[in-house]
Amino acid sequence: MTNGPAVGGFPLGDRTVQRLGYGAMQLAGPGVFGPPKDRGAALAVLRAAVTSGVNHIDTSDFYGPHVTNQLIREALHPYPDKLTIVTKVGAVRGADASWNPAQSRAELTQAVHDNLRNLGVEVLEVVNLRVMGAVHAPSEGSIEAPFTALAELQRQGLIRHLGLSNVTSAQVAEGRRIAGVVCVQNHYNLAHRADDGLIDALAAEGIAYVPFFPLGGFTPLQSSTLSEVAARLGATPMQVALAWLLHRSRNILLIPGTSSVEHLRENLAAGELALSGDVVADLDAVGGGAVGEG
Repeated sequence: MTNGPAVGGFPLGDRTVQRLGYGAMQLAGPGVFGPPKDRGAALAVLRAAVTSGVNHIDTSDFYGPHVTNQLIREALHPYPDKLTIVTKVGAVRGADASWNPAQSRAELTQAVHDNLRNLGVEVLEVVNLRVMGAVHAPSEGSIEAPFTALAELQRQGLIRHLGLSNVTSAQVAEGRRIAGVVCVQNHYNLAHRADDGLIDALAAEGIAYVPFFPLGGFTPLQSSTLSEVAARLGATPMQVALAWLLHRSRNILLIPGTSSVEHLRENLAAGELALSGDVVADLDAVGGGAVGEG
């Protein structure tokens, strides 16, 4: 028995988006800093994504900084009615390309206005609070002050929906006591599954889970099992890794990034890849055993 190709979408705020989206981080220069090597190619990728049916783009004004949002505006503005652009705040870039926390009320307010200006919109559809924690891993601690600041900006009409990024289950619960949370964006992939329980809990509440580094991020996924399965299916290892995530739970929305139109098309083709029960079992073993299924 196979689990059919991933089709349709999942709610993100008051919209439904396709489960295969696009992450714009890689459009900036090396280290997500500075301009792209080929501006024309970056614009082409964004336009190809939307032409291919992508209606969920993930970005941040601290990518570049400012670079990816300005590219998105140049490539796509005026935006299609059904396009949902999700951004994040909570960090700034140093002159040395470092990633530094920026979680005060003033810093968050400035970040929201930077996103509004560079994207060329009057309201941001979804804004994630990026909790810095251990940079790419969450750590416990209250998020009341920064999330309350964003909730106030939401009440002012500058933000429609709020989400959280790089957070623990306790921080999600704390955030939901302050304001509605429409998505959680954390590190999760075939080999990194610390959030299995959180994914299932969010699925039960109808809240989207958006894995960052779905293909391993700065350290691409490498697994002999993954390579063997890909060879059997006539697909690339990265396509299989994405297909496994789509199978994992219906509330998972993917935002794989690339600066190549060819690679974009390969990523989107993962949505048509069917995985048999045996294949899923083999892939589950990469991360240490069976996982839940939404």
